[in-house]
Amino acid sequence: MNTYGYARVSSTDQNEDRQLIALHQAGVDDKFIFVDKQSGKDFNRPQYQKLLRKLKAGDLLYIKSIDRLGRNYEEIQVQWRILTKEKGVDICVIDMPLLDTRRGKDLMGTFLSDIVLQVLSFVAENERNNIRQRQAEGIAAARARGVHLGRPVKEAPADFDRIVKAWENKEITIAEAMQMAGMSETTFYRRRREMQLIRGTKK
Repeated sequence: MNTYGYARVSSTDQNEDRQLIALHQAGVDDKFIFVDKQSGKDFNRPQYQKLLRKLKAGDLLYIKSIDRLGRNYEEIQVQWRILTKEKGVDICVIDMPLLDTRRGKDLMGTFLSDIVLQVLSFVAENERNNIRQRQAEGIAAARARGVHLGRPVKEAPADFDRIVKAWENKEITIAEAMQMAGMSETTFYRRRREMQLIRGTKK
């Protein structure tokens, strides 16, 4: 029997340290820990698929929390069934000791474990939906207050009008104009259009 660990974060800029610490404390060796750094939008995750190929009946898999297995109730249920029923693997969810398939192998133990799994899967999905809703409401409220979201607006230099005229008169190239203005090509053309609109309004 081998003991494995699986950790997942939703993007490359998130940190998996908390999950790794928990797996180490559970006694999982580094060489048996698989980590994916990408969205849980599907299960075409390289490290998870590699782990599935290695797992054999009787192996033990540790995960920090139940939502590491999927993004919603249905996916968590499917992956749990694949691991425990089809692969014959034991699973221990560190944050929820009741979800440890090594305990209660009889019918009653399996029944109670299945109930806990269903409840926790639903809670995990519901919490993610609540987080998305709160984020959407926060963004809407910020916009209503006039808060600018996203990248800061690139300010044009004081001599931007002179730079544009020099470019229009073919005294400098577009590359030189962009460098002098400190702008990308897209930003340069956009600010030029804005400047032309302002000129037209003033006439």
